Amino acid sequence: MPITLTVKDHIAEIVFDHPKVNAFDTAGWGTIPVLIDAASANEDVRCVLIRAVGRGFCGGVDIKEMQAHPERIAALNRNNYLTVKAIRDCAVPVVVALHGFVIGGGVNIAGAADCLIAAEGAYLSLPEIDRGAMGGAAFLMRMLPVQKVRTSFFTGGTIPVEDLARHGSVEKIVPLDRLEEEARALCTVIAGKSRVALVIAKQALNLIEPVNACDMYRIEQGFTLEMYAHEDSQKARDAFVTNKGAAAKF
Repeated sequence: MPITLTVKDHIAEIVFDHPKVNAFDTAGWGTIPVLIDAASANEDVRCVLIRAVGRGFCGGVDIKEMQAHPERIAALNRNNYLTVKAIRDCAVPVVVALHGFVIGGGVNIAGAADCLIAAEGAYLSLPEIDRGAMGGAAFLMRMLPVQKVRTSFFTGGTIPVEDLARHGSVEKIVPLDRLEEEARALCTVIAGKSRVALVIAKQALNLIEPVNACDMYRIEQGFTLEMYAHEDSQKARDAFVTNKGAAAKF
């Protein structure tokens, strides 16, 4: 199964396993918020862990689907929005374990999370400008300063997790072979707390945050629709799918 949910010891674990790069189509992105909401509603759950297996955490959206079916962009946008909203609105803390590449929608998941832990060598990227799309800066701004975000967005470049760690956005960077163990250890500490206290704390933290990144991301998605209406957008996706563009490789 590409995306699974299991619950053990008060920890709900959502795992991405969709070769080759954990890039999800519209239906896949629709599955993620359903699982997060299910974990949130489970009174036995005190913490949610999102992690992945394979080469990287998440390759974002399935560009091949968008190249073949550009009419699905509205549904894809909505499912991406529902994913990050589910993470932010989750009753209990959400921990995300990052490794390899964290691209596009993967950056949004990381930025929406309550806590991050990462493997050595992991990196983030918002290559939307090379994919004929927009979006993701709102959540990157939860992790990095505005000029760093803008430079990354304009260039479509990569950001090593060490940059996030320097700004305090990543709790810990560990060797890849210890990532799962360390992520679960962090979740175990959180899951040892009262669920009632965790729920109240999450509500309070959400309310005192100056900006709701989910709302800002929804605004960004409007510009994605505008970009999709331009011929340059389709050309960018065609180049990616045919592997002609420099941005077509991970």
